[in-house]
Amino acid sequence: MFNQKISLLSLSSPWNESLDSSKMKTLSKECILSDLDQVEDGKDIVLQDEDGTLVGWIPFAKIAQAAFQQWKICSSYYETLLRAVDDAITAVDRNGNIISWNHKSEEIFQCSHDEMLGKPITDFFEEDSIEVMSVLRDGKGVIRKYHQPHPDVYVLINTLPVRMNDSMIGGISVERDITDIVKLSDELSTTTAYIRDLESSIDTKETDHPFHKIKGRSVPLRRAVDLAEKVAATEASVLITGESGVGKELFAHAIHRASPRAEGPFIDINCGAIPASLFESELFGYEKGAFTGANKEGKKGKIDAAKGGTLFLDEIGEMPFDLQVKLLRVLQEKQFYRIGGNEPIPVDVRIIAATNRNLENMIDEGAFRQDLYYRLNVVSIHIPALRERIEDIPELIQLCLKEFSIKYKKPIPQIDPEVMYRLLHHNWDGNIRQLRNMMERIIILADDEVIQPHHLPNHFMGRKDHPPSPVPFNGQMPTDSEETQIRNALIKTYGNKTAAAKLLGISRATLYNKMKKYHFQ
Repeated sequence: MFNQKISLLSLSSPWNESLDSSKMKTLSKECILSDLDQVEDGKDIVLQDEDGTLVGWIPFAKIAQAAFQQWKICSSYYETLLRAVDDAITAVDRNGNIISWNHKSEEIFQCSHDEMLGKPITDFFEEDSIEVMSVLRDGKGVIRKYHQPHPDVYVLINTLPVRMNDSMIGGISVERDITDIVKLSDELSTTTAYIRDLESSIDTKETDHPFHKIKGRSVPLRRAVDLAEKVAATEASVLITGESGVGKELFAHAIHRASPRAEGPFIDINCGAIPASLFESELFGYEKGAFTGANKEGKKGKIDAAKGGTLFLDEIGEMPFDLQVKLLRVLQEKQFYRIGGNEPIPVDVRIIAATNRNLENMIDEGAFRQDLYYRLNVVSIHIPALRERIEDIPELIQLCLKEFSIKYKKPIPQIDPEVMYRLLHHNWDGNIRQLRNMMERIIILADDEVIQPHHLPNHFMGRKDHPPSPVPFNGQMPTDSEETQIRNALIKTYGNKTAAAKLLGISRATLYNKMKKYHFQ
């Protein structure tokens, strides 16, 4: 932890011929303080160069003083580290006695530092549920293991043995509290059966609501939906911003459906997918014979096709600069000309634009017209990234799993709490599109009833995952008609094992063991 290299030569005094080197410990002048494996009691140290010439000596008291000073520095760093880390840290000696217990450990386990220090860790926890004790027994560490050290406490734990000179002198565990996430996952699973019952009675009017496809209850998302609902009733141009994959087109389509133009067409054009040379003809259309290779009958443009409805300009930031001028003129004059045409065509469309780029920065760089920006940006709606509405992720996961289980004719799997933890803490650069792809992959590849960490891609979270260990169960379950009780609980919860375990008053791990015992499919 503290790697300051202190040269023994810097601690030494010049060699004096009156001293007796035979009573001293001889070392090279290149040695540093940390090279001293042990110090013989009372022995001074003599230093020699590569030729064997004695060049200095260090009294034993000075060595002891320097070592003690380094211990104090190291201890100060150690204590500061314990306070700075926002995870629970526990250190034990080789006998399992607690020698460190930081503030986060106090918070998670509700046991004070003074209460724990110096006492066997087994006085407070069942030995079988303490990972650091298995490390002391086996000498092997564990990394990011899902663990339940106490009832109602769930953690991801890293535990390693502490070694000195190839001897194990103790162990350290670092535990990240994921209790809230596990409970959220369990609550979500428990309500699955209830949701399935409600689905059959949902009013068709609700499913016809223009914004019903936008899922989530987080404050940032609901704020965006509320704004979209307000602006939908107007003719104002709308600029939708947000990262790739957040659902900008979904919002645009919902605004169209909620607008007075809902009966008209919704025409979209991806400004980044059309070559610049073809963009003008795609947007405005052309008259017959307008150019070599043109359709003999001419062609309507997107603006014409969207008459009476909405034109959605996706990725507006990719529109060629010279086309921006022409689009601005159309918005200002409310009319346009087809390529090769002389007759003005009145514009009867509402414009909704979307971009994942910062248009204001593009304006500063001269890549986007400021006047067009203000024409499009009458009302701006920002769609939050998935990582900004983490509380919506469980619901989106369940919806995706249901959708793809129907598509691929496979049962909806349960999600292991460690998997849910990883999904909630992933960065999701591709947002909902990436999440959907992940859930589709899982449904296709996973044949188990529970999604485990190994079902995730190897590069997910930057590492391969360790499968979680089962949670130990200390209680007893009524044995009268045990098989019947389990079967009835699974029927009542539509096969939801987490909900069935709660109904029976046992842990999910115990339920799996019981199901295996009675050969449940």
